[in-house]
Amino acid sequence: MRPVLRSKAYLYMTEFFAGMSVMAVELGASRLLAPYFSSSQIVWTIIIGTIMIAMALGNLYGGRRADRDPNPDRLYRSILIAAVWIALIPVLGKYVIVGVSAILIFSVNSAYLVWAAFAACMLIFVFPLFLLGTVTPSLAKYTMENLEDNARIVGTLGAANTIGSIIGTFVPTFVTIPAVGTAVTFLVFAGILLLLALIYFFSAKPHGAAPAVGLGIFLLSCALGCRSGFAFWKNDLLYEGESVYNYLQVEDTEDSVIFSTNVLFGVQSVLPKDASMTGMYYDYALAAPLMAGVQEKLTAGQEFTMLILGMGTGTYGSQCAHYFPSMQIEGVEIDSKITWLAREYFGMPEEMKVCTYDGRAYLNTSDRKYDVIMVDAYQDITIPFHMSSVEFFRLVRSHLKEDGVLVVNMNMRGEQEGSINRCLSDTIAAVFSEVCTVDVPGSTNRELFASDSPELLQVLERNIGMYGSGELADLIGSVQRRLTAYEAGDFLLTDDCAPVELLGMQVIDELIRDEVYWYKQVYETYGIEGVLGML
Repeated sequence: MRPVLRSKAYLYMTEFFAGMSVMAVELGASRLLAPYFSSSQIVWTIIIGTIMIAMALGNLYGGRRADRDPNPDRLYRSILIAAVWIALIPVLGKYVIVGVSAILIFSVNSAYLVWAAFAACMLIFVFPLFLLGTVTPSLAKYTMENLEDNARIVGTLGAANTIGSIIGTFVPTFVTIPAVGTAVTFLVFAGILLLLALIYFFSAKPHGAAPAVGLGIFLLSCALGCRSGFAFWKNDLLYEGESVYNYLQVEDTEDSVIFSTNVLFGVQSVLPKDASMTGMYYDYALAAPLMAGVQEKLTAGQEFTMLILGMGTGTYGSQCAHYFPSMQIEGVEIDSKITWLAREYFGMPEEMKVCTYDGRAYLNTSDRKYDVIMVDAYQDITIPFHMSSVEFFRLVRSHLKEDGVLVVNMNMRGEQEGSINRCLSDTIAAVFSEVCTVDVPGSTNRELFASDSPELLQVLERNIGMYGSGELADLIGSVQRRLTAYEAGDFLLTDDCAPVELLGMQVIDELIRDEVYWYKQVYETYGIEGVLGML
């Protein structure tokens, strides 16, 4: 027996750090996948399910192996291999994800998000967590000397694992990921596992070449793991980083600055460098203040207030402040780092008030009423269910003035029965008496306007006339002509039942099919060389 095992304390310490590392890897997995596949409940389900499968298989195999060959060398060799594998994730993980995505996009016709995330999890995380799954049954074998205290030993091992798991849950979320990022988080916990194995092997001779090789690979991973970001093929990024909630990317192009919380699906904000309109949904949402009579009220010296739930980089708020200078604008943004980016790269005025809070929770704490409330909290394929239910929109209505207007940016256009946009629109129509929509050309966005004022469109027309001519008047005139009254159905989302992830996934499948149709045709005709030639 190696000297380090003369006391059972090291075995309990191994169980503690193994449990901690499993949870840290699980949380790191969500952050590694989120920039590519979102952080929706679907992706979380895939991560948790895949890891549980790996752990269960590891438990079975570890128990049988320990019974057959009760040699701790095999356990600590497995921990060493798991540590090296986890250390390589920051180096190779993003390439595996992009490769899997590229392959499946040509071969999967439905549930692309599920299959791509599942395949990436299987390739990246199953093997090291399978090895860590062998820890508990192996340690149970090594720590039991008789059957008199077996229950106490199993309970102590379970407690050590659970306490480690608790710490491994909180430390990545609140310390390492926001402070140093996902890549370093993987390296930190890989280093802890590696240290466990190295102490064991170097506590006595012989220890072989494996520990030295593992240490060398770990040091190489430390040197290479943080050199490229999630969008490793881009070289024009002003900023790439992470917060407690999001992956964050600011891209600098020839004519604009672009903000995104993902790599593969769309963008969240665009700031034209020539201070022109964006051509995106923010421009169309400018109709909302005019529907609420902004020109009439400001001309009469009345207060006009707006609340933006999902402030983001403040593009919409800045536009409203530019075109309606006397308007009072407040924003709510759950991610304080996005607010920092808004002021640093997107010119959001310092005097524009932004509260760092969840949008619905903010409404629950406020008693103020607004002329316009903008809901812009739906990020591509990630839709917070608690801000899509009939209960939420009733709460919004209670914070609107009598002639107030709700404007919602719905970023996944879908026409079929049961689509996410139809469900959202039906839910809103169950709360407000007047609902109309307009599609944003060249995008998948749709703007929905809702109010209890029967004169919604008449007020819009009067206020366009008061604004005069110019770029804004021309645009809003175009919006006015294309506004369509929404015919409500009976698809309601509630706090109890709002399957927004599955509904959104259906739209994503349609969008992907549309986007890759041409590439699939080229692939079927000319093979992979033809696709690469197009790129």
